[in-house]
Amino acid sequence: MLLPLRLIPRLASCVPRLVLRRAPLLPALAMASAYSPGSGAERRLLFRQLFEKESSTYTYLLADVADPDKPAVLIDPVDRTVDRDLNLIKELGLNLVYAMNTHVHADHVTGTGLIKTKLPGVKSLISKASGAKADHFVDHGDKIHFGNLFLEVRATPGHTSGCVTYVTGDADGQPSPRMAFTGDALIIRACGRTDFQGGSSDQLYQSVHSQIFTLPKDTLLYPAHDYKGFTVSTVEEEVAYNARLTKDKETFKTIMNNLNLSYPKMMNVAVPANLVCGIQDPPPKI
Repeated sequence: MLLPLRLIPRLASCVPRLVLRRAPLLPALAMASAYSPGSGAERRLLFRQLFEKESSTYTYLLADVADPDKPAVLIDPVDRTVDRDLNLIKELGLNLVYAMNTHVHADHVTGTGLIKTKLPGVKSLISKASGAKADHFVDHGDKIHFGNLFLEVRATPGHTSGCVTYVTGDADGQPSPRMAFTGDALIIRACGRTDFQGGSSDQLYQSVHSQIFTLPKDTLLYPAHDYKGFTVSTVEEEVAYNARLTKDKETFKTIMNNLNLSYPKMMNVAVPANLVCGIQDPPPKI
């Protein structure tokens, strides 16, 4: 029960050291938070962020749970965690439609080929520019539909020549805020390397600034990897704080040309396997 206003000074005099202060205002720059779906009829998107610790890879599961068939897509699956992912999909009663990659990965073998052997109805998907094999190929501007939801394809080459970013739709009934799955083009406070697989620092800078940083500032950014414990960022945060991409293009190119990174230890296995959707030749019979 609220006390009458005239009684407040009398109560306050009983506890003279109690000082009531207004809570400090939060900074103007809002920090990222995970996607929070609506409730009831508005709750259409089911979203899960999954992690593979050996390669520090994120896999993303999205589904339209308002559709009777509960169609789902899986972005950047890893071969080591296919059983975990498929078990989750089964538990949630989803119907996996696409197993898709943001690019040809060099640090792990994609799970798409293995998924297709376990769920033959699933179709693999990757960009046409990747040069990899798949059931379906996408180009910039294409839309990937699952139920009444869709992902927009944005070409973001630079880490590799075939990188794409998948962005939730900009239309009624689509998730708000928007979500962008950036692969290795943009990782939180950094970006992917540009020194192999047709990479180009000049191209990556242009890709991120024209295709990712132009999204609404509250767009949630989900990378393919993280090595520091981050899970999600926003366009607003990365425009303000990204240690590489906030620089001018020439400074960025200098940074990227002097990273001096060793090649991924899985590269000689992962790249050939991922060029054929992760399906590797079976061992010869003895």
